[in-house]
This record gives sequence, structure tokens and C-alpha cells, in this order.
Amino acid sequence: MSGHDPFASERLAAMRRSYVEGGLDESDLAPTWLNQLRLWIAEADRHQVIEPNAMILATAGADGMPSARTVLLKGLSETGLIFFTNQRSRKASQLDGNPRAALLFPWHPLQRQVHVEGDVERVSDADTDVYWASRPRGSQIGALASPQSQVVGSRRELETAAGELVSRYDNQAVPRPAHWGGYRVVPRTVEFWQGRQDRLHDRLRYRREDVDWVVERLAP
Repeated sequence: MSGHDPFASERLAAMRRSYVEGGLDESDLAPTWLNQLRLWIAEADRHQVIEPNAMILATAGADGMPSARTVLLKGLSETGLIFFTNQRSRKASQLDGNPRAALLFPWHPLQRQVHVEGDVERVSDADTDVYWASRPRGSQIGALASPQSQVVGSRRELETAAGELVSRYDNQAVPRPAHWGGYRVVPRTVEFWQGRQDRLHDRLRYRREDVDWVVERLAP
């Protein structure tokens, strides 16, 4: 096959790094998954990890077909993790058919990951309005102009739509589209992963049992 690299698989197989940044013991954990996650996000931010609140969101529709994409964490409390999006997008359609999701924070420079699994619910319009008002004006225009996940003819089409909205709302507040809102992932499990040498990584998971949480160690 023209252009085929016969060494590609070997090179990929040889790509590895020893994880020696530290360990994670049960005694290191905060009392709750929320406090532990806040600590690790703060540490990622302090170490200048790019987009420390970026998380991979995995969903699957009623047909079982999965998909994943990166979103930004915009709210965090004991009730769950919040992100915002166009509610006509593919992710929203899948969540409507199957309101469950997984989240992954991939903090590679710290050799850490956090994995969350849980149920999903919509954020109230009132809370969505508060967040919308806090967004940069350009982001508001972009959200209003983009039919997210739909096929468009060209980039110029998007830029033209955005330009028209800039003119239309000159010196006015940009209204939140009715189909733009937030989702909250309510955790069932929250796993904290710390890379260790020789693949003996630390995996400590908070798991909800009714109203209580238990902490358990998973084999790497």
C-alpha cells in the first residue's frame, strides 16, 4: 500500500512512559469525592495544566451507539457536575434517549485521571440564564449562530450568521436560545487514578450505596 509505514505498529507499541510522579493511598483521600475532586482540579490549575476543567463526555443513545467529545466543567457541587451545550446537538439527543453518562478528566502532565459515571438531568432555566449572562459576548453569538452537530455548507456560512447576529444585537444583550442549556451528571461512582511505576497504578473509587458512599481500591 502506497505510503504505508511498516514500522508504525512497532513504534506505537514502544511508546511508553514510566509513571513516577507519586502515589495515592486511602489515607490521602478527602472525606468526600467532591472535596477530593476540588483538590485535584486546584492542583491541575496550579500546575498550569491546559484547560484543567476540560472533561471527556461519553454518551450513548437509545440505539446503544456511543460517542465522546470534550466539554468544560462549569459547575460543581454535591449534587453533581454541570456542563452547558446546544440541546439539539448529538450529545443532547443521546442524553434524551439514555440519560446516563461518563466523564473523564485526563490530566496527563500530573499522570492523573478522574472517571465519573452517573445519571444525567437538565439544569433549570434560571441557573442556565445565570451562566449564560456570565459568558463572553462572542461565545454567546457563536452559540446562537451555530446549529451544533448539523451539516453546514461552509465556514463562511457560520461566519455570515455570526456577523448578522452581531449587527442585530448591537448594544443589546444577546438572548439565550431556548434550546441552549445545562446538564448535570449526578455521580454514582467517582474514581481517582494516579499513575505508578510498572503499571501498578493506584485506583481509588468512591461509590454510592443508597445515601452513603464507600471507598474501594480497584486493581489497575
